[in-house]
Amino acid sequence: MRMQQFESVEAYLEAQSPEFREALEKLRAQIKAAAPKAEESISYGMPAYKYKGPLVYFGAFKKHCSFFPGSSTIIANQKELKGFTVAKGTIQFTPEKPLPAALVKRIVKERIRENETRDIVRQSKKRSR
Repeated sequence: MRMQQFESVEAYLEAQSPEFREALEKLRAQIKAAAPKAEESISYGMPAYKYKGPLVYFGAFKKHCSFFPGSSTIIANQKELKGFTVAKGTIQFTPEKPLPAALVKRIVKERIRENETRDIVRQSKKRSR
């Protein structure tokens, strides 16, 4: 089965069912508020945010939505994620039980710090060559 290609995040959201679209639009607004400098795009067929490297992704599936912040932030926020299905790098939620806005903000800010730290290390390695 071939993955559907989208030209923009808006096109991706328009293709979702109304309840999934509303849940993802809220998540999108939370991500943009927490990471105003992040670049929004489509990557791997879903909405993606980049800031000094990949930041977070999200998507809709048959019975749930997923937020993809990477495994380190999931491990760091295990207690707050009780009641949600988590797997390596992904948090599943439904429109009826969305992720708390404060948790999304904290996770996105943690990812920003990770990427900034990685970027500093990368830059210092370049200078030492």
